Amino acid sequence: MATLYGDGPRHSNTDLQDYYDSVPPPHRLSDMNTPSSFSTQDIPLIPQSPSGHATRSYGAPLASQPSAMESSADMTTGYRDYDHHGYSDHDHITPNDAWMEKGASTGSGKKKWVIGGILGLVALIAIGVALGVTLSKKSSSSSSSSSKSSSSSSDPSNFSKDANLKLSFYGIAYTPAGSQLPDCGNSLDDVISDIQIMSQLTTRVRLYGADCNQSALVLEAIEQTKVNVTVFLANYPVSTDNDTAYDRQRDLIKSAIQTYGTDHIGGVTVGNEYILDYLNANGATDPNGAVGNKGAELLIANINDTRSMLSGLGVSLPVGNADAGSYFNDLVLEQVDYGMANVHPWFANVSIDQSAGWTWEFFEVNDVQLAQSLSNTPEMYVAETGWPTKSSDTADESNGPSTASVANLQTFLDTYICQANTNGTKYFFFEFFDEKWKDEQYGGVEGWWGLFNANRTLKDGITIPDCVLS
Repeated sequence: MATLYGDGPRHSNTDLQDYYDSVPPPHRLSDMNTPSSFSTQDIPLIPQSPSGHATRSYGAPLASQPSAMESSADMTTGYRDYDHHGYSDHDHITPNDAWMEKGASTGSGKKKWVIGGILGLVALIAIGVALGVTLSKKSSSSSSSSSKSSSSSSDPSNFSKDANLKLSFYGIAYTPAGSQLPDCGNSLDDVISDIQIMSQLTTRVRLYGADCNQSALVLEAIEQTKVNVTVFLANYPVSTDNDTAYDRQRDLIKSAIQTYGTDHIGGVTVGNEYILDYLNANGATDPNGAVGNKGAELLIANINDTRSMLSGLGVSLPVGNADAGSYFNDLVLEQVDYGMANVHPWFANVSIDQSAGWTWEFFEVNDVQLAQSLSNTPEMYVAETGWPTKSSDTADESNGPSTASVANLQTFLDTYICQANTNGTKYFFFEFFDEKWKDEQYGGVEGWWGLFNANRTLKDGITIPDCVLS
């Protein structure tokens, strides 16, 4: 296993870690400097005991220095996903045949419409009307290039299904469009459309924060569409604002639970890469060192407050935390019911043909083993994993061995999704659709991680793996 691991843009190795900001949700990893006994040849397709696995190590990340992005005073203006520090020396990892086995794919043929026999004005009008109806129906049905669901009536639960979408994903990472402060341009209609589509791909969705009333919007959309979807609500606290962001989002989450109950809530995640951000802001690198433990003290106060809020409502929900792949603080994990780890082969400079196996190995070594070593054994999820489909600048078109492309996203889908389902990995695929605001503000690959385009159409060239979860 490489001595340095992290997710960062393709700049120099010394400044990969400097690409930070505390606006959620970054997709940072970290480094591993203990050689692993795994190779991708050893990755099982069934759950196994971690005995014999390499010892988990956080390693020593590169020294953090402030970046231009970190100087922003507004830490709550939006949710975004960043890259971080560097990895290297993954060449010894060889693809595993089982992980590289592609999921079944189904093509979609295009219908041909023939209009003929126009014998008179009446016939012409009749045919025109018939053609209009036919095209309308065709437009409302989804295809590989147009997957935006539409309700066939005023009832959002009566919507057209897309045969090209498969219920194959354990979960999907999602932020409703327009959920960034101060604008808050999200809408119930858009969230309903998103839930209609995602319900054909997964039964689980995770959010990153609660600003702009997104918790209530998602729960209302689930209620109106009557789909089988569970959402993990989230609160993104900031360590430097005297709990202003935390309190604001806690109250929004509380209101949503009071309105909609808990039937469609899987848990409440408090913090997204909080410890990593805290370490960077305070010039430290060890999540379990003195600085990391100080950050943990602040975060645990938010976690306990969330538990008190839920208890006051008379409800019982799991409370969790999300952080970079090997930046979990042990004290934090000991206080939660679940942990969510961001694991991105792209930012680890891993080649696409090795990425599926590498993702599994990194998660097992850094996160699953850690959880199993703690007395409360929190449940662990992959919070984010995926592959970008393009870059807005040439500098970030490649992570070194592989490019950002639709073809490589397809490869990752084909080599990770069905295999992860088989071996029991609980993951949230990153992400539902492209987010234009990220591209406009940050460039590179930041805005191009979606399975779908920003207009909610499935990206041309993407075939959803067919391994429906029971």
